Amino acid sequence: MSGLRRAFKDVMQFPTAVVGLLIIFTLVLLSIYTIVTIPYSEAIRLWRGGEEVWGDNPRAVPPAWTNLFRQQKLPESVVLTDESELVGKQMTAMSDGMTDVLLEYTFDYNYDAFPRDLIVFYTAKYESLAPYVAMFWVTPDGREIRLGDFTSRPSQTYRFDQDDRLMRRLRGIQPQVALFDDPEVDGEQPLRGTYTLRVEALLFEADADLDAKFVLYGQVHGLAGTDHRRRDLSVALLWGIPLALSFGLLGALGTSILSMFIAAIGVWFGGVLDELIQRITEVNMLLPTLPILIMVGTFQSRSIWAMLGWIIALSIFGGAVKGYRAIFLQVKEAPYIEAAKAYGAGNARIITLYLIPRIIPVLIPNLVNGIPGFVFLEAALAVLGLGDPVLPTWGKLINDAHSQGALYNGQYYWILQPTVLLMLTGLAFAMVGFALDRVFNPRLREV
Repeated sequence: MSGLRRAFKDVMQFPTAVVGLLIIFTLVLLSIYTIVTIPYSEAIRLWRGGEEVWGDNPRAVPPAWTNLFRQQKLPESVVLTDESELVGKQMTAMSDGMTDVLLEYTFDYNYDAFPRDLIVFYTAKYESLAPYVAMFWVTPDGREIRLGDFTSRPSQTYRFDQDDRLMRRLRGIQPQVALFDDPEVDGEQPLRGTYTLRVEALLFEADADLDAKFVLYGQVHGLAGTDHRRRDLSVALLWGIPLALSFGLLGALGTSILSMFIAAIGVWFGGVLDELIQRITEVNMLLPTLPILIMVGTFQSRSIWAMLGWIIALSIFGGAVKGYRAIFLQVKEAPYIEAAKAYGAGNARIITLYLIPRIIPVLIPNLVNGIPGFVFLEAALAVLGLGDPVLPTWGKLINDAHSQGALYNGQYYWILQPTVLLMLTGLAFAMVGFALDRVFNPRLREV
C-alpha cells in the first residue's frame, strides 16, 4: 500500500496527469449518474422509440444553450396539455343536453425567430356523435384569427401548415410565420408577447369529453439537440460514456492480462511451447484486424460485446507478448527465482507470485494507454456501419449524422458533441498514461 501511495504522489506531480484524472473522474461520475437516472432498459426504449416517444421534440435542431452565442434567440419548444398550469378548461352544460367546452392555451413568446411547426393533438371520447371543434388564435396585440373547424375523431392531429383553408386565409404564408408576424414591422419579424390558442368544442353526448395537446416546435432543444428521428441526443451522449469506458477498460484489461500470462507461460516452460507462442504471435501480427472485424459484423453479429470478444481474441497474441517476453527472460534468471525452485515452489506459484509481479510497473502504463485505443476502435466500427444496432454509442451518433448529411445541412452539433467526448476521453487516458510511464519506468525518470 505504501508503494501505491508513493506512486500516486509521484503521478500527482505531473499537471497533465491531474487534468487527466479530473476528466476521468468526471466521466465516471457521469456514468454512474446515467446508469442510475436512465436504466439500461429505459435507454434502449428511448433510443429505439419513434414518434410515440419523441413526438413532442423538433426534428434535427441544435441544443438550447447555443442561444447564448446568438444575437437572435431561436425559439424553444412549448408543450401544453390540459394538465398544464397555463391551460384553462371550462365545461358548461347546456339545457338541450349538449356540453360547451372551452380550452385556452396561453404562453409567452420572446424570441427573434419563428417556430418550426405548430400541431394540436386531439383526443375525443364519445359513442356515436363526434364533437365539433373550432380553433382561434389570439395575438399579443389583440388580433383574433380563426384557424379552422372540424369534427374530431377519437384521435386526430391538426397540423397548421396542412390546413388549406387556413393557408388561403393567410394568403399563402406559412402559419408558423403569419401567426407570429408583427404587422407593424416591414418584413418578417416575430411579435413578442403572450399568445393564446382558444379551442371551442361542442359535445353532443352526456359522457363525451375532449382533450388536446398543443405543441409549438422550436428551433433549439435540450442540452444536446435532436436528430432526424426527433430523438434527444443527450441519451446517446450520456449512455455513450459508460459504454465507451467499459468497452475500453475491458478490452485493455483483457488483452493486457492475457498477453502477460501467455508470455509468462511461454518463457517459463520454454521449448516447443515458447516457439509455438512466438510463431502464433508473428502470424497474428500480420493479420489485418479491421477487415476481420468487418467480416464478423457482416456475417456473424454486430453486438458490441461480441465485437469486444473478437477484438480481445485477435489482440492477445500481439506485440505486447514480445515485449513481456523480453522482460520475463531477464526475470527468469534472477537469483530469487532459483531460490524459489530450490525450496520446491510449483510452476503456477512461480509464474503468478514471482514472474508476473515484476512486470506490473510496465503493465499499468500499457493498460491505461490501451484504453483509448479500444474506445476509438469501437467508434470506428460504428462509423463504418458496424455499430451495435441496439445500444446508443458515440460512434453510432457520428454514423447517423454522416448518413443524414449533417455537415452539409449545417448540423455541426450532431458530429461535434460525440467527437469532442471521444477526444477528451483519449486525451485524459493519454495524459495519465504518460505520467504513469514516467513514474514506473526508471529509464524515463528525470535525474
